[in-house]
Amino acid sequence: MSTLTAELEADIRTRPAGVARSSFPETTSEQTPDGAFRRQRNWFTRRFGDGPDQARPEPGRYLLLGNPGCGWNRRQLITLRLLGLAEAVPFVLLTGRDDRGWRIAAHGNDLAERWGTTLLNDFYRRTDPGFRGRGTSPTVLDSATGLVVTNNYHPLSLDWETAWKPFQAAGAPDLYPEDLRPEIDLLNQQIFDDVNNGTYKVIFATDRGAAQAAKMVFEARLADYDFRLASRRYLFGDRLTDADIRLFVSLSSYERGYRPGIAAIFGEEATKRLTDFPHLWAYARDLFAQGFVDDRELYFLGLLPGPSGEYIGGSLLVGDTPLPTPAESLAAWQEPAGREALTGSALYSGPGGGGSYELWRFAR
Repeated sequence: MSTLTAELEADIRTRPAGVARSSFPETTSEQTPDGAFRRQRNWFTRRFGDGPDQARPEPGRYLLLGNPGCGWNRRQLITLRLLGLAEAVPFVLLTGRDDRGWRIAAHGNDLAERWGTTLLNDFYRRTDPGFRGRGTSPTVLDSATGLVVTNNYHPLSLDWETAWKPFQAAGAPDLYPEDLRPEIDLLNQQIFDDVNNGTYKVIFATDRGAAQAAKMVFEARLADYDFRLASRRYLFGDRLTDADIRLFVSLSSYERGYRPGIAAIFGEEATKRLTDFPHLWAYARDLFAQGFVDDRELYFLGLLPGPSGEYIGGSLLVGDTPLPTPAESLAAWQEPAGREALTGSALYSGPGGGGSYELWRFAR
């Protein structure tokens, strides 16, 4: 059953008008003194589990509020789908964001009727009157209380993979195997800092030198992963893990989302393409073919039209770089990857595979 509906498309057509990038918090308050983008910390950090300060998993109680165009949110959607938890944690669309924050869609939920608002930030303030900053996609809301559980997307997928295990589908993959957790944690932080957030460090930097430094780190990291994946089907050999989901969301958004914004700063010839990293590109297509996207996500990636036949548009990250048609891009993604015979070792020379892989904690 397709998740791309006429109601969803109607909600996107009525999303709030965006604000100028020059007034975005990312380019104003979320900056270091030398003009580098430093993302705000997440405000709500409660975890799922059976501890005294944790939220107990309960299918149907919690809502995932987010936008499929947001990589932090798409990571959750992929994880829930792979684990068979999509119905246990219903999704509520955030349509768009203006100077009042993210807006909750009119269709597919009763939040406005129950709580009297369509503004995500109102739920943040309702949960904590001292809230400052911006509400983010994704946010997990307790539908029984109307209070925010967490907007801390860093460990959220790990909670779906562990605390929610009793509710996972039979045969669901173990995306966070216990023997690899220290290595996965280290690699996940590197992926976030240098790749997931790395594109934003380039695009939202207010100093060209800061943008250049972030771009060099980002492209070096892609080259590193390209070599790692030359002999491994997944980042940890033959085992699909949480780290693969985190890397995929940036790779799948890169060509039509992030790269045009980077090329607008540094030029076409100076900006790498995903196809410049052949093993990484084949790896991304391999995951693409394994259910890492659905119709709704293809729509938000600009690869599939809505029921009206129109494509989504309006990303603030996109420059004026000429792009292949959506049909051409989708066809490229659907090319066979030919990686099924690869296995490879979980050991690697970088974080999350070899050398000193222990988490360093020296303070007492």
